[in-house]
Amino acid sequence: MTLDTYRPRRSVLYIPAANDKALAKIASLACDAVIIDLEDGVLAADKATAREKLAGIFTARPERRCEMLVRVNALSTEWGADDLLAAAKAEPDGILLPKVDKPRDILEAGDLLDDNFAPDSVKLWAMIETPKALLNIGAIAELGRDPASRLACFVAGTNDLAKATGALVTPDRRYLMPWLMQLVLAARAGGLDVIDGVANDFRDLETLARECAEAAAMGFDGKSVIHPAQIEPANRAFSPSPEALARARAIRDAFAQRENAGKGVIALDGRMVERLHLAEAEKLLAKAAIIGA
Repeated sequence: MTLDTYRPRRSVLYIPAANDKALAKIASLACDAVIIDLEDGVLAADKATAREKLAGIFTARPERRCEMLVRVNALSTEWGADDLLAAAKAEPDGILLPKVDKPRDILEAGDLLDDNFAPDSVKLWAMIETPKALLNIGAIAELGRDPASRLACFVAGTNDLAKATGALVTPDRRYLMPWLMQLVLAARAGGLDVIDGVANDFRDLETLARECAEAAAMGFDGKSVIHPAQIEPANRAFSPSPEALARARAIRDAFAQRENAGKGVIALDGRMVERLHLAEAEKLLAKAAIIGA
């Protein structure tokens, strides 16, 4: 990802495709992305009906910067292929694939989109929620280096990972942390964005804020959320802090001084600062301008 293609993904809200009341509020929400959910948020008996609503949902897409995606059912299920075709026709910003285990899962979905003439702007996001996915995470992430794969983002499926492994989900998520860090590392190697998993108790905003702060510190780009009340804390946690912005401006201004022209390393407030720090500062300031921080 470059700043030319940067899109903030601080808060990514799931909305079940069957929930008309929630869908009607999309235009008023401050989240960076919305995922119209055909998978976990829809009962088996309602999946076909929910799928049929996609065309209308995207025809009525609000004119705002919020990304809109569709989470389909896994291609291995009876609904998956039809979901993917319906999503391709709706031309969302992206399609979230659940239960991705290996690179072939991404490639097969991409081939289906290509065969049905989905525009290149329809990207693929991958849910990383199985032990096999984590074992194959490097190879999956490498697809991010090939634009033809359409792969743009990883989403941590922490609930499914915990269920599949038997890992205890503690308030500090200590047993999940190694896998989350592995996910961030792979995403960066593949040039992908990466989104943290959900906080299940949407009323507990204190826990959400803590998870968001930890995820931001680990390098995640944003948080999956399941309720509008979770949007603002997520946006705040994944936005540059006033302190970080002040530091970035100081670094930029210091290197801009005539006496520092051409220098690779300077001293600022008693600390060594290199040009790699300048690049980071400029990137942070550019991102802040995009999100209005």
